[in-house]
Amino acid sequence: MIHVRYLRSFDNSFFDLPQKEKEYAKRAVSRLLDYFAGGPKPLGLGLRKLRGNYWEIRASIDKRILFLLKNDAATFVIAGNHDDIRRYISRFA
Repeated sequence: MIHVRYLRSFDNSFFDLPQKEKEYAKRAVSRLLDYFAGGPKPLGLGLRKLRGNYWEIRASIDKRILFLLKNDAATFVIAGNHDDIRRYISRFA
């Protein structure tokens, strides 16, 4: 079983998204967690490893979700566009 955490940075960036993007982000996180629970790998999420233990999924065409996957925990870090994710990774990873 995987433990899930949401950092304040994720909450803040998520709440700044337009309503439609929030729905896409919720669906993407849900599909990822279903996969972690033993479901099939979700097509279209664009799951990929970035640097170290940082991974990203695609919530929509221009929105991404960055999370840290370590041991049995997924920590959601930030939701934003490609540049937001790149800036975060360059500063903290």
